[in-house]
Amino acid sequence: LPTRRGSNRVCGCCGALRPRYKRLVDNIFPEDPEDGLVKTNMEKLTFYALSAPEKLDRIGAYLSERLIRDVSRHRYGYVCIAMEALDQLLMACHCQSINLFVESFLKMVAKLLESEKPNLQILGTNSVRSSAGGRRWRRFAKRHGCHSTSWIRMSGIKGLQGVVRKTVNDELQANIWDPQHMDKIVPSLLFNLQHVEEAESRSPSPLQATEKEKESPTELAERCLRELLGRAAYGNIKNAIKPVLIHLDNHSLWEPKIFATRCFRIIMYSIQPQHSHLVIQQLLGHLDANSKSAATVRAGIVEVLSEAAVIAASGSVGPTVLEVFNTLLRQLRLSIDYALTGSYDCTAGVSTKIIKEHEERMFQEAVIKTIGGASCGAWRFSVLWGCGRRVVWFGPWLLPFISSLPDRENRNRLTQIMLLKSLLQVSVGFQCSNMLTALPSAFLDRLLSSALMEDAEIRLFVLEILISFIDRHGNRQKFATIRSVTISDISVLKLKVEKCSRQDTVFMKKHGQQLYRHIYLICKEESNVQAHYEALYSMLMLISIELANEEVVVDLIRLVLAVQEIAQINEDNLTAYNRCALFALGAAYLNLISQLITVPTFCQHIHEVIQMRQKEAPYLLPEDVCRSWLSKSLDRLGPEVFFWQSKISEVLGGSGYNSDRLSTPYVPQLTGTCCPGPEKALEKYRLPGAPCPLRLGCVLVPERSPSAASGML
Repeated sequence: LPTRRGSNRVCGCCGALRPRYKRLVDNIFPEDPEDGLVKTNMEKLTFYALSAPEKLDRIGAYLSERLIRDVSRHRYGYVCIAMEALDQLLMACHCQSINLFVESFLKMVAKLLESEKPNLQILGTNSVRSSAGGRRWRRFAKRHGCHSTSWIRMSGIKGLQGVVRKTVNDELQANIWDPQHMDKIVPSLLFNLQHVEEAESRSPSPLQATEKEKESPTELAERCLRELLGRAAYGNIKNAIKPVLIHLDNHSLWEPKIFATRCFRIIMYSIQPQHSHLVIQQLLGHLDANSKSAATVRAGIVEVLSEAAVIAASGSVGPTVLEVFNTLLRQLRLSIDYALTGSYDCTAGVSTKIIKEHEERMFQEAVIKTIGGASCGAWRFSVLWGCGRRVVWFGPWLLPFISSLPDRENRNRLTQIMLLKSLLQVSVGFQCSNMLTALPSAFLDRLLSSALMEDAEIRLFVLEILISFIDRHGNRQKFATIRSVTISDISVLKLKVEKCSRQDTVFMKKHGQQLYRHIYLICKEESNVQAHYEALYSMLMLISIELANEEVVVDLIRLVLAVQEIAQINEDNLTAYNRCALFALGAAYLNLISQLITVPTFCQHIHEVIQMRQKEAPYLLPEDVCRSWLSKSLDRLGPEVFFWQSKISEVLGGSGYNSDRLSTPYVPQLTGTCCPGPEKALEKYRLPGAPCPLRLGCVLVPERSPSAASGML
């Protein structure tokens, strides 16, 4: 008798003794491969697989064995028949052992993809597209993304698309999101998104000729990426986003940032809105991880973060706003340190990388833009408060109490400016009907604390921020220039004026004197330039339009007349330009306010003084303030070129305004307590008789001496 091994050999030669599943598989192949799959025998094989599902894995293994043999023998007709049979079996069978069958299926797909024949590669990818599944498709994902021919790439993407769709109702759904799988799928899709080929570079394949879709690999890859991200659950977002960040790093795609921005637009609009904050958190972490990378790379990440934050702001973001704000401010301070020290290692003072100051400035502007862009809707108040809490603490006035390092002052000044720029960016377009809510006491105190610093740039930023808050109807641009003094008919400006609300009246009762005091003291600064005077003019006009009642108008007129007195008496030794600019500021404001309150006698007085200035002293008007004053003496001006407080009190008192208040010269209401809020702690560091570091309440204004001017102003 033959041995057992020999017996197996004998049975293998006899078709009747072969296992039934092998005979059924052999019968689906015709003698001539051009005849195609034998459909009746295929039906028998399918029925057998459904009736005996435990045999399915063996059927798959045998089909795989035949296909590998046919590929090596270049019998490509039989290869196509084997793949068609596999597809039909995979679509028909849904038993528990389907995964074992899928293993054989993907072995065959991998064999086809490893072939050098494009037609076999297309055959494999098309099969995956229609019947995707299994746990060993990573070879497929790794293989398909590097093809250079468009139609091969498209077939590979379609295969991946099939894999993604298969996972929806498949037990493999959790497995596909594992990092080892995402690290293959996502870069493949990004590769095709990144490389856009011309339409004529596509070579149609015979196996693709019947397809109706006429799209590019880029469009198909984007669609597949959207499908993938749209199915991502809360716990899977991180694994899907991390490969994107790595891909952008490895291929230096943060600069230029066009592709990176496009990728994250796709991501943010594809994922579920409640998961948006997870993407923001990963971008923030990536920014921190690249804190010592080139400024252009960091700027690219920040620009992408800006785009993503704007999209996420409309959804549920939770505490993300604080993370965004704190991370951006931390990066802003680091950038300032890098620019000042020229090193990424601020302690050692030595760096192997060359830091370009203009690139750091570009990065800082990107951060400021992002802070402003991210602060919309519910985010805005959080960002406003975040900036407000930090603004005052970085001022140069803190230096005597913190450090004596030579570069500390410049560093803190730059940080202060960056914070104010951020706050200005947030406040632009701010809409709030209640000024008590928009500018609460603690926030306003901190903001105004910076308004009296010696640094002219900081003062200008504070004025612009206040203007942005007060201008709720877009009036600022209508009289953006102080030269509107020549306008004889204010109606051409088409200002939008509404009655002051009860809340705004309460705000002015509470904070009006504080605002007047700061405007008055800012006017006395010698370092003011034209931009400061135009901002002061806008500030006065906007208060008159947005927040004014009768009492506020009276106080503003008194304030402007007191500013005129500053220029005339010149106890602060201001330059001729500063004095002329203050005269021009008063003329511009009184010209417009006289037309707003429509008292004919008041308008007549203002018009007469302006006409007299045009004739005798044009350098006291905005149009000529910078031109002809050098040849004139400001100390020999006649009374006819000034606005008289007694005259204004008379004409307005006759129209129902409070004449007693109008006739009283404005004196800033200075209290004995300065340094509002937490800055009070600094008072203990002051030497006896030393001036207040904030130059607020402890600034003593000299007593007014009786003079001819007191009757005039």
